[in-house]
Amino acid sequence: MKAPRAMILAAGRGERMRPLTDHTPKPLLAVHGKPLIEWHLEALARGGVREVVINTAWREEQIVAALGDGTRWGLAIHYSMEGRDHGGALETAGGIAKALPLLVDHADDAFWLVSGDIFAPEFVFDTAAVQGFRGSAAQAHLWLVPNPPFHPHGDFGLDASGHGLADPADPASAGGASWTYANLALCRATLCAHIVPGTRAALGPLLFDGMRQRRITAQVYRGAWENVGTPAQLEALNAGASHGAGG
Repeated sequence: MKAPRAMILAAGRGERMRPLTDHTPKPLLAVHGKPLIEWHLEALARGGVREVVINTAWREEQIVAALGDGTRWGLAIHYSMEGRDHGGALETAGGIAKALPLLVDHADDAFWLVSGDIFAPEFVFDTAAVQGFRGSAAQAHLWLVPNPPFHPHGDFGLDASGHGLADPADPASAGGASWTYANLALCRATLCAHIVPGTRAALGPLLFDGMRQRRITAQVYRGAWENVGTPAQLEALNAGASHGAGG
């Protein structure tokens, strides 16, 4: 089985992380001595991924200079440069649509999707998850986490059959719980293939629509996870226990 490619989202400005991001792209901010994005590159390589697409916009030349062609991780990195080509970030779905020629060969191909500014050192880009997703009819499979303090109402529900629910308060949500999207997913190209490349488009509405059509599955992830959104969060993360390579 050929390993899927992966896309790391790294184009955002990181407004809430200012002033740290005034001169440094958020994915290059360090956690325990290593840029956030490098944690993902190492984990993807361990999971058998060999090609990674990184979309860039804000201070994008710094990301290219820092990561190069990916050979130090055993990867081939390709860049989808939204700043250079479109004058700024295209949002998540727009970024995926622009990157699809680099991500997939066929419309039904699957790929990993991860945000460059989350910290999930224990997450495994598992080949078994890829096989299960490829054998399903889902357009995307999301990993969800318990709601963090800054997002107490969550994003989605999750029913007993493993389908995401657009309304986090949906009575069908198992145990009545709501969950927060971890910014970790397996996706099919068909999720964003209808978007004209170069168009700004958010991913959320596509996920909500897909859930209403029962085409989005999900599972809960309970490993270490942080959405590193503010300087205070970054400082607290760095003050905590360090993490190894993950499993």
